[in-house]
Amino acid sequence: MDLIIKCSGVGVFDDLLEAAVVQLRRPGNLVAFWDVDAPATLDRVQKHPEDPFRALIPRYDLVLTYGGGDPVVEAYRAFGARECVPIYNALDHTTHFPVASQSRFEASLGFLGNRLPDREARVEEFFLRAAQRSPDRKFLLGGNGWGDKLVPANVRYVGHVYTHEHNTFNCSAEAVLNVNRESMARYGFSPPTRVFEAAGAGACVISDEWQGIDLFLEPGREVLVAGSGDEVAAHLQNSDADTRQRIGAQGRKRVLNEHTYAHRARQLESVLGVHCSAAAIS
Repeated sequence: MDLIIKCSGVGVFDDLLEAAVVQLRRPGNLVAFWDVDAPATLDRVQKHPEDPFRALIPRYDLVLTYGGGDPVVEAYRAFGARECVPIYNALDHTTHFPVASQSRFEASLGFLGNRLPDREARVEEFFLRAAQRSPDRKFLLGGNGWGDKLVPANVRYVGHVYTHEHNTFNCSAEAVLNVNRESMARYGFSPPTRVFEAAGAGACVISDEWQGIDLFLEPGREVLVAGSGDEVAAHLQNSDADTRQRIGAQGRKRVLNEHTYAHRARQLESVLGVHCSAAAIS
């Protein structure tokens, strides 16, 4: 077998599989680890030196990550990784595209995301604080787990939004908010799938600020970036319909030109081609 990849987050047998897969390494083949949540993995092994995966990192020929940029690459190399290459999220343009708006999702700002411990404080800052600062505007909250959350009176909770409704959600609000999880924001260079989904639908995206966002969308032209809930509220106050439409159109053009899964597939094929060729020679 020329290429063997162990993905993170399989479940109860992760430790066993991570150790077993490296045992399959032979001259001429390539053994890789694909980390779908590198910030969480790196935080875990940094806090727990006895973590069994820590000693295995140098034994993999290649570590692929679900984004993370230079901070994740440098952290993995500090643990002895031979090579680390981020493969970022992207747009599937066949499933995420502009559609007609619907009144049930109309709002000044929509946020779609499940309630998670390392996201909640940032949602409180960037979404709920913006709502408090904009009492004359309507805010729409979608996702699982928010039913018992105290929210301002101008926030409407719609619960789970099915994948086939994401385009309508993104196209019905005047702007769509992205809020990264705390660990992803800290490492930077980690755009969630929903950034590309919303941009692909032509939505005006307002994102919390994190290092590397300009690698994917140009702030002020293709995305609006906010460092606080007050800045989110200011973007809503200062942008008119034409500006939001222009930002949405330019963001959609950018992701179609540079950030589709076809682009990511070509990148992966190139990376694996180089490493598989080197393994064959060795």
